[in-house]
Amino acid sequence: MAANTALLGVPAWSTAALLVLVSTAAATDVRWRKIPSWLTYPAILIGLAGHALAGGLYGSGDQPGLSGAAAGLAVGSGPLLLCWLAGGIGGGDVKLMGAIGALGGWRLCIGAMLYGFIVAALMAIVVMVHKRVVWRTLRRVLHTMALLVMPGARPADPTGPDSPKIPFAAALCAGTVAAIISSALKSGLGQMLFE
Repeated sequence: MAANTALLGVPAWSTAALLVLVSTAAATDVRWRKIPSWLTYPAILIGLAGHALAGGLYGSGDQPGLSGAAAGLAVGSGPLLLCWLAGGIGGGDVKLMGAIGALGGWRLCIGAMLYGFIVAALMAIVVMVHKRVVWRTLRRVLHTMALLVMPGARPADPTGPDSPKIPFAAALCAGTVAAIISSALKSGLGQMLFE
């Protein structure tokens, strides 16, 4: 894999598309509290079609191919679909993470999701402390988690009027950038910069 053309098996065109996607999604989520479908659906199609054209069905070298893009779509949207079903996030967040996976492949998607959840947790803590609802929020979350493991129990929406609301797309944007930087530092590009 050439360090200047791909990061973690993600071609340069895909990395550029990812950065445009996440920055636009973060801006719309911060401003309007919505991630529009006109942004996420085309990004998913671009990821699937672009990787299929560049790498075929299975990919090779630094081209993940259609199968790698489809795996990224599944890895990205699957866990967040469960969060959406539990009432914790919006549908736009699910589609955004699926688009990140389709463009970046499953490896980058896992890193972006992990870093994104860390950033989201830190953002939520800041909001809870600022609104002085830390204990109330933690009690609701623990109650919901207890109901999730109890046979036959159906947890209600864990959010309330005073629940911390954060622009999750901004957290996913930061997580994606962190995953790209992390993969660059682990690749030959990182070695070239620090030699």
